[in-house]
Amino acid sequence: MTENEMRMHRVCFTGHRPEKLNMTEGKVKSALLTAIMQAIQDGFNVFISGMARGVDIWAAEIVLELREENPNIKLICASPYEGFEKQWSIDWQNQYNEIMRKADLVRYICPKFSYGSYQVRNEWMVNHSARVIAVWNGEKSGTKNTVIYAEKNNVPVVNIYKDE
Repeated sequence: MTENEMRMHRVCFTGHRPEKLNMTEGKVKSALLTAIMQAIQDGFNVFISGMARGVDIWAAEIVLELREENPNIKLICASPYEGFEKQWSIDWQNQYNEIMRKADLVRYICPKFSYGSYQVRNEWMVNHSARVIAVWNGEKSGTKNTVIYAEKNNVPVVNIYKDE
């Protein structure tokens, strides 16, 4: 299978950190589950998470839960660089490490931290996907940059954000 053929089965996630969301964690997870189930129904089976706190971590956890029932579902973790999680609370670090351990594939997109490493990671995810599931509140952010990049590259974006 060529890279382009593999891309047609992949979806990536983009979204805000929890403190930027006006949605509860439960509502975000519910909306993510619905969007992921729709993607599976549409023929997607590989999901790429950028592994940031909030939306990325929650989406990856949902994908791993669904994989227990359907082994054809795969998770790729696209971390911007090794050690990305080191400044987080221990709870977030534990979630991150557990997901990385269970992933079907782990990629560190950049060799080390740089201010551009997050955008490089985001572009890598879009370049390897045929759909983006976004939780974007409309504000300037890395999520906005990812949505704009996807749209410029004709990758459809499904934004599931709902202001409460």
